[in-house]
Amino acid sequence: MSSSNEGATAGFLVWRLSMKWRVAVDRAVAPLGLTHAQYVVVASLYGMSRSGLRPSQRRLAEHTGLEALYVSKLARALETAGLVARTRDPDDPRAMQLSLTEQGRDVTRRAITVVQGLLDQLLEPLGGQDDPRTRRFTRELATLLDAPLDPHTENDEEQS
Repeated sequence: MSSSNEGATAGFLVWRLSMKWRVAVDRAVAPLGLTHAQYVVVASLYGMSRSGLRPSQRRLAEHTGLEALYVSKLARALETAGLVARTRDPDDPRAMQLSLTEQGRDVTRRAITVVQGLLDQLLEPLGGQDDPRTRRFTRELATLLDAPLDPHTENDEEQS
């Protein structure tokens, strides 16, 4: 651990790592006309569509962890850029379904390649993407993301 991070809390280190990642992705995808948040939307859409899904804006918000209103704003900007198509959900006229356009798929594939290169760089100190240390680290991050922030609130809701 570098001397500047010595004694830092886990929360501070998670925040610093997330900021480092966000800035790196922002810079890397900017030449493709994307921001980090837009990349999260198109890459998630790309992965979901490969699984046969055509998610609503709300479902995409749940998947990404972004606020539904923010996903709506991002989707409109991506639609204006010609990367995303927004259509009414035939089962729920209040909901908008999202899909990538052909141009959107092309830009997304290029962006994924760029971001994978960043991921290789980020994970190199742990031995790379396929190293057991990285797999353990990924499992630990998933555990933290799955844990409720206030277990008492979640238990109370389940009992109601």
